Amino acid sequence: MSIRKLVVANGICYVEIPEAGVYLLCGAPADSVKHLLRRGIIQTTERNGVSFENGPNAILLSDSMIQNGHLCNLAEFPILQMLYRQGMLIPNHPNNTGMKPKLIGTPEQLAAQLRYIHRGNYGLISAEEMMKAGVEESAADELMRVKLKFAFGQIARPEAFVECHPLVSGSVDIGNGVSITRLAHNVFDIRYGDDFVEVDLNLAQHATYPCPYPLSHVAIDRHYFAVVHAGDGDGWDFNRPAMGSVLIHQGRVYLIDAGPNIHYSLDALGIGKKEVAGIFHTHCHDDHFAGLTTLLQCDRPLQYFATPLVRASVTRKFCALLSIPESEFARYFDICDLEEGQWNDIMGLEVRPTISPHPVETTIFNFRVLWEGGYRTYAHLADITSFATLDAMISADASVPGLRLEQANAIKAAYLEAADLKKIDIGGGMIHGCAEDFSGDQSSRLLLAHTSRDLTQAERRIGSGAPFGTLDVMIPGEQNFLLRDASEFLKSYFPTVPVERLHMLLNNRIVTFNPETIITPAGAVPQEIYLLLAGKVEILTQDPGSTHFLFSGSLLAESAAIHNQESEDTYRSVGFVQALRLPSDLYRNFVERFFSSAELLKVRKVEERLRRTFLFSDAVTNSTLFSLAKNCTITRLHAGKHFTGEAQYLHLIGKGRLARGEDEKAPVLGKGEFWGADSLFAAVSRSATGHDTAEEAENVLVALDSCEIYSVPLKLVSRIPVVRWKLFEAFRNAHPYAAPRYRGTAR
Repeated sequence: MSIRKLVVANGICYVEIPEAGVYLLCGAPADSVKHLLRRGIIQTTERNGVSFENGPNAILLSDSMIQNGHLCNLAEFPILQMLYRQGMLIPNHPNNTGMKPKLIGTPEQLAAQLRYIHRGNYGLISAEEMMKAGVEESAADELMRVKLKFAFGQIARPEAFVECHPLVSGSVDIGNGVSITRLAHNVFDIRYGDDFVEVDLNLAQHATYPCPYPLSHVAIDRHYFAVVHAGDGDGWDFNRPAMGSVLIHQGRVYLIDAGPNIHYSLDALGIGKKEVAGIFHTHCHDDHFAGLTTLLQCDRPLQYFATPLVRASVTRKFCALLSIPESEFARYFDICDLEEGQWNDIMGLEVRPTISPHPVETTIFNFRVLWEGGYRTYAHLADITSFATLDAMISADASVPGLRLEQANAIKAAYLEAADLKKIDIGGGMIHGCAEDFSGDQSSRLLLAHTSRDLTQAERRIGSGAPFGTLDVMIPGEQNFLLRDASEFLKSYFPTVPVERLHMLLNNRIVTFNPETIITPAGAVPQEIYLLLAGKVEILTQDPGSTHFLFSGSLLAESAAIHNQESEDTYRSVGFVQALRLPSDLYRNFVERFFSSAELLKVRKVEERLRRTFLFSDAVTNSTLFSLAKNCTITRLHAGKHFTGEAQYLHLIGKGRLARGEDEKAPVLGKGEFWGADSLFAAVSRSATGHDTAEEAENVLVALDSCEIYSVPLKLVSRIPVVRWKLFEAFRNAHPYAAPRYRGTAR
């Protein structure tokens, strides 16, 4: 056969047609290039004395923007690999034949990818955009000089170096006799001559895109001030996560950047997404950006710390990728703008961002915490520029791209400012740092990162490594911060109970479970319940096709313990888990004595029903679910009865089936399906189509058998990022341009 198909990973295939010179990457989720490198599909070769990589020269995009909560199309790094590591854009390179990388997909996905790649290349593209972010005109002009220097003098549209092939209907010829036909949603026929292969980019239920590199589980203590090293690789390193750090301050967890597969890193570190208090963001390149959508899948907005300039750059790329208006960014994140060049105080953790030259808006971060004898300091220098590159950019002529001598000297001084611990980018090339520049750095400890190669002997003399999961304790913790968190969770569950009464529950042990441990088995009466404080727990229900996850603030097996009944579900740790152990009899007595047990049990029953639905199964803590349950209306219908849902409510089917109308061929909605949320995304429809596609008046629904319908106020649901994200996925996957009235789990 002239066509060879390789299944690379879930949702990723590679199709080779050597005779036609077509090498097709099918599916481009985060780190797809690393999967190709790990499988040996991308290899280093040589021609005419020039060493370069081979690999794909075309990308078939997923029809779906999101599957199972994860982004499907992130073509930035695959395109960069083609242009620079394969040499398709490098002057006088043997691989620069005039051929452009090909993008194949729906018109909507192509447009979104071009916008996202454009922002990934340049960030903000004009002085006017910078001024809208609060930068003064003179400063914006100087920043544009630097940007244009990196961009070789002009901001080029992505169409200049990418060739697009819209895939709408019928067969599409992508060149050299190769054609692609869509057989069904995300299912494609790729044909050359008489040979063909079929590619299915649909993820199975609950399936995710895998992590390309192995990660070992690590138990992390919550110190007063510490740095956990969550990655020291770059965007091409298939053995390590990209450069990033986890800051712990007073037991609270903060991230510096969110690279691809950040959820796998957090699982390995025993950190649940709910524990992440905020993220400090350096810039919008995918190896520091692609994990953002994973972090928003919690039940409260994540604090987002960046300068207005970086935040504007990230917002434009984020919203371009998702084809949503820029106002949507603030619905998922709690925006906390930082003042550039100044110390910003965040509950005792002080941070100073400093502008650093890069093709996109970028800052380095200096952190400090006051302690005995003075401050303890950590500097994070991601994606910096080497001194040689800075020197080459110096120009006194303000009319040409470059920067002033004074700017270059100030940048070098900022890089070399001494710290107790400093992590630096030594990736080299035109847009990354060089270890030799720091040979005289007076910092107590230097860490070298952002590379995919081994350190040279000279580099090992300058700085240390920072393998995944290693910990630098800046200020030890002498108090139990997890007990503080437990107290805050219990106060949120029982707000009317005096604090001193809660001490009865708090006077229990915090226990640690190893990864993959069954905490509470199904079929047994739990003798204790657990208040989850750190880590991630999987719930395995009686339905083999259903599984979901809990994070900090959740109570495990509470209902079974209160009723003194066998647990219906199995609770299993994913990584290291820490939880407050509460004896079942003590908890029952507490509830009966200090709380209205009848009222609590009634609401808890509604909670359980909501928890078993797709929308509320993951990352929604008990306190959030309790609030929803108190405001939830349950409607029970017999067969043949009608249901007309109120506007401004989200409606879910907990049991039975409903038909849209009396006709025998009317569409049928089943257990787990939902409707009523499209109004949340009216602005998204307007952004994509230029007109509203809001829901029409609902038809009367007819119960086909005994039904149970849960109705929750939409205003409450819209404030829960993880639920909003699931609704958005259903909204976009139902139809690429419009918003049908009924939305199901598509499971």
